[in-house]
Amino acid sequence: MHAITIREPGGPDVLTWTELPDPVPGPGEVLLEVAATAVNRADLLQRQGHYPPPPGASDVPGLECSGTVAALGEGVTGWRVGDEVCALLAGGGYGSLVAVPAAQLLPVPEGVDLVTAASLPEVACTVWSNVVLVAGLSEGETFLVHGGAGGIGTHAVQVAKALGARVAVTAGSDERLARCRELGADITVNYRTQDFVAEVGEVDVILDNMGAAYLGRNVDALARDGRLVIIGMQGGAKGELDLRKLLAKRASVTATGLRSRPVDGPHGKGRIVRDVRDRLWPLIASGAVKPIVHEVLPIRQAAQAHRALEEGGDVFGKLVLKF
Repeated sequence: MHAITIREPGGPDVLTWTELPDPVPGPGEVLLEVAATAVNRADLLQRQGHYPPPPGASDVPGLECSGTVAALGEGVTGWRVGDEVCALLAGGGYGSLVAVPAAQLLPVPEGVDLVTAASLPEVACTVWSNVVLVAGLSEGETFLVHGGAGGIGTHAVQVAKALGARVAVTAGSDERLARCRELGADITVNYRTQDFVAEVGEVDVILDNMGAAYLGRNVDALARDGRLVIIGMQGGAKGELDLRKLLAKRASVTATGLRSRPVDGPHGKGRIVRDVRDRLWPLIASGAVKPIVHEVLPIRQAAQAHRALEEGGDVFGKLVLKF
């Protein structure tokens, strides 16, 4: 097989086109011939040497992919060679072949082509597990997502709107905020010129990728019984938390990750994937939630894609790498 590998920790130029031994599916696993993968900020961190794969996972970057089932490991049922699927991965998506636990496979949603489907598993499982399974967002509540123009944000806006929530977003330009409004955002805040606490008012659920930089203001924005879910640390790892405010509001702060979760168990990836298939995939099939792809690039241009995401700029939604 061929793959984009990381020669050494560093900038985008360390990404290298490499030939590797073909992976072999173990018991309960499926081998996929990869059609496409997508770029996530976790890939940038791994390239920089800050986010190693969990034990036993592939060193090849890539947390999601789409493709065709090429072989079945021992004990796998419900899938056949030739099935078109997409998958949540712990690593390996930048390779032309990848072995993945069968429990982390998803059918390509109705109305979505195979390449575009590569942009869905990571954002879908991240948003659904945090906004719905952890925070319990419900109809009529107010939801705020920071970074509304990114892959997570563009998906979260649509999911929250489909669930009947009032949706607020932050982003860094009026143009990007206008596109968020097209996706269903009710309140848009330019974080460069506006204070989201003043603009949005009380919020029931916040999905935050900034971490320390926004911690205090996020708590200020929470309504009584509000839930703050932190999924990233783009604004730092250490912040001060005023427990008096949390107690007064009966509010909660949760920090979660997806990559290192086990496959099985009540909080495992298998459970999340099943819930996404049963409850989110119908929203995609109906058109209520759409995959947002900024650009599709050849896999050999992975460095260019990393550079574009790192610089921010005009990227809106996901960058997809096609084999």
